[in-house]
Amino acid sequence: MILSQNFNLEEFTSSATAKLKNIDNRPDVQVMESLKRLCVEILQPIRNKFGLPITISSGYRCAALNNAIGGSKNSQHIKGEAADIFCIDNAKLWNLICKMILNGEITVGQLIDEKNLRWIHISLPNSMHCNQILQI
Repeated sequence: MILSQNFNLEEFTSSATAKLKNIDNRPDVQVMESLKRLCVEILQPIRNKFGLPITISSGYRCAALNNAIGGSKNSQHIKGEAADIFCIDNAKLWNLICKMILNGEITVGQLIDEKNLRWIHISLPNSMHCNQILQI
């Protein structure tokens, strides 16, 4: 299923851990709406401006999968509101996203540099987080 021009459902639900542990990681209708919103409002505009492929390393995680990988029980991944992404040049992607946020081109919940840009966490805004930029 296509979520936006360059993103599809399979890349958000694919998980080696889910396969290994026989966990059904199919999203419900509400999660699907959140995934579409994440793609249309945040990821696709980033991809359009970046001009190069962006890979989803972790997208939607059902509660069982999130627990299996040791994720936070309040993770936005469980709601389909977050993705961990990477590309050929994470530093360039990080800088672009920061500029897009600061210029008001996109609004995110959190943008997190995970482990010196090994991957980038990005989420939809909510009542707890709006345009929060962190480095962990």
